[in-house]
Amino acid sequence: MCEVPCIKPIASSSKDRFLSAPWETIVVSMVTIALLMLGGAEITPVKSENPTRKEKPTMEPVSAPDMSHITIDLAIKRGVHSVAFSPDGSIVASDRDNTVRLSDAVTGQEIEMEKNFWMAFQGNFTADINSVAFSPDGQMIAGGINASEVICLWDATTGGQLRSMQENAPNALHWVNTVAFSPDSKILASGSEDGNLYLWDVETGKKLKTLTEATENIFSVAFSSDGKTLASGNAGNTIRLWDIATGEKLQTLTGHTNWVFSVAFSPDGQTLASGSWDHTIRFWDTNTGQQLKTFVGHTLTVWSVAFSPDGLTLASGSHDKTIRLWNIATGAKITTFTGHTAPVKSVAFSPNGVTLASGSTDGTVRLWDLTSPVLLRKDEEE
Repeated sequence: MCEVPCIKPIASSSKDRFLSAPWETIVVSMVTIALLMLGGAEITPVKSENPTRKEKPTMEPVSAPDMSHITIDLAIKRGVHSVAFSPDGSIVASDRDNTVRLSDAVTGQEIEMEKNFWMAFQGNFTADINSVAFSPDGQMIAGGINASEVICLWDATTGGQLRSMQENAPNALHWVNTVAFSPDSKILASGSEDGNLYLWDVETGKKLKTLTEATENIFSVAFSSDGKTLASGNAGNTIRLWDIATGEKLQTLTGHTNWVFSVAFSPDGQTLASGSWDHTIRFWDTNTGQQLKTFVGHTLTVWSVAFSPDGLTLASGSHDKTIRLWNIATGAKITTFTGHTAPVKSVAFSPNGVTLASGSTDGTVRLWDLTSPVLLRKDEEE
């Protein structure tokens, strides 16, 4: 937890407090002492009609308390690798080994489903889920499966499987790392450990396009808000921007010195943020491909980045077990959330920007209250 200002009363000596108190308080104190010396007396607190005025507090930097208002313990050894909010913000989805868990975003309670999001593919019900995504229309949940190029789509209201997609190709041997829906919920993008980047027709389950990546691993994909551009982060230390309509590569963004694990578009689509194994967060102009700024602060890999709905704040989750909030305009760190006991693999803002969800390999999902008074005091000081 970063140090943030908290109110801490100024300490004064017992003698000073005694001498400065009103005569009624002094008499009560003397009687109390006499009774205690006699022993066996039961002391009942008496509220003074003329209480002493508290001394004015001073602001001193101390460690902030745990600001999460809900911790959801999934009790899974593999941990949580992906979290996502429903479009209305009422539900948080997360991977739970080979199923998806839905939690109430207010209470954290599990939402019981009729079908429980089982993954049925060629008799296989055991493959873990690496990535989850809500469709923007709220009707579906997609999962990138820890099996050879397999993706599943489930009904978000029942948990029943709608369909599965798989690419049967010689170079399609490993698991799917990431999935993302287009803004109109009609296209699903997937990136795999083999470096395969595909676009799928959500309604039919058919592959629409193969986007050719000259790298071995695709770790993250994201659509721009207008649905025209796809970004992908890879093991080649680069980010690529793709034209959805043609499948052509638009730009390659270079600057990271190690693998890029997360990419996210700003709400207006003009900026892209990326998190990397090089411990940095970088921002890019999506029109020119130029690097705009670099945020440094995490001490280990940055696994996940997410823009707030208003585009003013960035959240990042790291292997250093912390979550940081950043002021995008100034580059200043707003605050650091601690509490996870293992790497933070995924972060996501609620649609109203009031709550941040995080998933960690410690097996928990945490919901952080971004209206916390501690955070507000920090913002006021800055």
